[in-house]
Amino acid sequence: MSSTVSSPQRPLSLGVIFLTLYIDLIGFSIIFPLGPDLLRHYLEIDGHGGVLGSLLGVLESTAAALGNTTHLPEVLFGGIISSLFSLLQFVFAPFWGSLSDKHGRRPILLFTVAGTAASYLLWFLSGSFWLFLLARLVGGAFGGNLSVATAAVADVTTRKERSRAMGLVGAAFGLGLVTGPLVGAYTAKIDLSVLYPSLTAWGVNPFSTPALLALAMSIVNLFWIGARFAETLPAEARGQAREPRLRNPIAALLSIDRPEVRRINLVAFMYSISFVAMEATLVFLSAQRFGYTAAENGLLMGYLGICSILTQGLIVRRLLAKRPETQVLGMGLVCSVLGLLLIGFAPTPLLLYVGVGLLALGSGLVNPASTGLISLYAGEAEQGRVLGLFRSLGSLSRAITPLCAGALFWTFGAKSVFAAGAVLACLAWVAARSLPQPRA
Repeated sequence: MSSTVSSPQRPLSLGVIFLTLYIDLIGFSIIFPLGPDLLRHYLEIDGHGGVLGSLLGVLESTAAALGNTTHLPEVLFGGIISSLFSLLQFVFAPFWGSLSDKHGRRPILLFTVAGTAASYLLWFLSGSFWLFLLARLVGGAFGGNLSVATAAVADVTTRKERSRAMGLVGAAFGLGLVTGPLVGAYTAKIDLSVLYPSLTAWGVNPFSTPALLALAMSIVNLFWIGARFAETLPAEARGQAREPRLRNPIAALLSIDRPEVRRINLVAFMYSISFVAMEATLVFLSAQRFGYTAAENGLLMGYLGICSILTQGLIVRRLLAKRPETQVLGMGLVCSVLGLLLIGFAPTPLLLYVGVGLLALGSGLVNPASTGLISLYAGEAEQGRVLGLFRSLGSLSRAITPLCAGALFWTFGAKSVFAAGAVLACLAWVAARSLPQPRA
């Protein structure tokens, strides 16, 4: 079933939406390269007692059981910190989406971006592991506003424009995931606690600089939304929305009476697991198989991000103008299966780069097509809720996959991770074949 979408009555603040998504993804990924150093820092501050000591004990026991005590504790620590952030997004994305269906996109965006800024302020002042953990939890909860920004795109696009506009959303995601780790790695070299020792009394620590930059970006974003973002959801559509409440996202998805919505969410969830598994282990594979340094891995991840941005920002928009979303989705899934297999079994760096490029092309086709399909299957008054459930499942995949993929990599090797990812992407392709093309 297709929703009836009215023509946009006001121009969408695409720059505002792009920046909101971009900053949220920076907030998620800025911590990626900092995991080992964060663990050592807070062990020095808090010692081996308390919650951090207990967590480390569990990680070391798990690593010993899996046969790798050299790398796995730090890998699992970084995975758990990222997972906590994503689990909160999993819970809150449908809630913020539903709330924006009821009260409009603009006030919810303002509130959640302010909450994101508060989480960066907490991180800036996190002189203990407890405060750092609280900062990540707050950031994850308010980071669920991705669904609101995506729903705003859906509000003001026609059926024909919808999926192509979602390519902009995907480009913001790709750019954020490329920029975040680079920002984290380079700004962490600036230690404010050394430059300004008096600030340590306020909790400023060696990792406060990345938090300060993210805080500044969020404040700029907050003022920009206030000045430039016009409400995109008409009052009559808000009146049709159901009362929002916090509930189990899985149960909420299963309660949807449209089988095509449930199926496309399943396809997107399986694909997200396979892609996140690649993200979590690619640098380990390149270092182990080809001896890549941190700088070479930075170039590899930058190449992945650039290919993804170009695909979602340029290629997919032209492709969706000529082909239906279901066909583009199938093409992307096939490219991804081939890319995952090529990465996992690549005997040379050249073939590794070919595989990464092929996977980036696949993800650049899958993400806008699947987001567009979900929006087109949903009714006009439930865009925030349905897209929130979609974002929620994506967050769940980012919560569980890094831990599982890291353990699988260090226990059974790289080929096992990428073969499993290819199988999941192939299953997603099989499930996608029965999806109906939304009617115009």
